[in-house]
Amino acid sequence: MSEKHYKSELIGLFGSPVDENPTVITMEAGFKALGLNYRYCTMEVKPENLGTAVAALKALGFKGTNLTIPHKVAVIPHLDHLSEGAKLIGAVNTIYIKDGETHGENTDGKGFIIALKENGVSIEGKRITILGAGGAARAVAVELALEKAAHITIINVNKERGSTLSGLIREKTGVSSDYISWDHTCAIPPDTSILVQATSVGLFPDPNCPDIAYDTVRPPMVACDVVPNPPETLFIRKAKENGCKTLTGLPMLVNQAGIGFRLWTGREAPVDVMMEATLNEFSKS
Repeated sequence: MSEKHYKSELIGLFGSPVDENPTVITMEAGFKALGLNYRYCTMEVKPENLGTAVAALKALGFKGTNLTIPHKVAVIPHLDHLSEGAKLIGAVNTIYIKDGETHGENTDGKGFIIALKENGVSIEGKRITILGAGGAARAVAVELALEKAAHITIINVNKERGSTLSGLIREKTGVSSDYISWDHTCAIPPDTSILVQATSVGLFPDPNCPDIAYDTVRPPMVACDVVPNPPETLFIRKAKENGCKTLTGLPMLVNQAGIGFRLWTGREAPVDVMMEATLNEFSKS
């Protein structure tokens, strides 16, 4: 007979605001499926309290935490270690505690890569176009470059951010990259193999889609959206109508959660269970 114990292992989410973040649904579905006595705690952490909150992870015996807006960059000085990917991206969305020290990782881009491969999309040698240059775009661009993409085009409204990301790809990964100013309805370069919509346009409750020339989004392009909610955005619907293979943001979201799950628990994540729980939650929106 096993000995009873009542101590739960704790995982956090630091952000501000966090009220509408549904990650707890995804993670706790995974814990329940494997019979793990873990709890996922969604916590409002103001920017001025971030350093104290990170230190508290050790003091309170947390296994780690996720980070969302506005902490992904600001947290870096408070960490003991950074993964190579997080260094390149310049942002952290996952902290795990190992040997009493904090380790920062960025799982966003890695989750996207897993989703591509699971859907039979190869990356090596491909020309890729990314819409946006924010945190999600940076994570995806760096991981695609590390997977040996042939060329990455960045299309972004803000010239400084767009050209900076393009320069980072060239200088830090050796992959060729260019920047296109998004000051008009952009045509997608015709040699694009993978098109990634990495802005927040279309995220619930926004019903819109990015301002691009959709008649230039055509097979054999694979059109991908990082927006997970709604599971099928207007961008994805338009690409589908044009006959493109598509990939929604939901697999990226759940796969990156699965990486964190493994870092914290040492167990492989039940991704199918976590996917179903997340999809069910989004269907209530």
